Amino acid sequence: MRAPRPDPVGQGQESVWDYPRPPSAEITSRRVEAVLGGRVIASTDRAVRVCETSHPPVYYVPADDVVPGVLERGQGSSWCEWKGTATYWDAVVDGVRHPSVAWSYEQPTAGYEHLRGAVAFYPSRLESATVDAQPVRAQAGDFYGGWITSDVVGPFKGEPGTRGW
Repeated sequence: MRAPRPDPVGQGQESVWDYPRPPSAEITSRRVEAVLGGRVIASTDRAVRVCETSHPPVYYVPADDVVPGVLERGQGSSWCEWKGTATYWDAVVDGVRHPSVAWSYEQPTAGYEHLRGAVAFYPSRLESATVDAQPVRAQAGDFYGGWITSDVVGPFKGEPGTRGW
């Protein structure tokens, strides 16, 4: 299957088709927030932004910038060919458990060490998420956790028919 034709890029936008493979992972000063149960559960201006070809960025929030006691170890794990084994996290907000809201790499592979001690939230499992106060749309496909904002264009992996990309 051939990769699709990238969408046109407007002023102030970037294409996910220009992102590298293996993915980049760089600290960003953009304000990242996650809301669940009517509360901001994570807020930072020092997230690690991971960008991979065909995927919207994923923002990893330092654990120190997550509300203490909200995250509890969830069930299961998965493996990324670049970053290693992922650990899943449930969020407990006002006594309500929200399963598999986030994931982390407790022992990331070489080149991704600065992901240690940070968690990435699935925007599809949050009430809302923002980047610099801009609303986030979740990447399609339950497996993916990309954060789509107006400054990122696709098409994005995860939509129907993209499995072979």
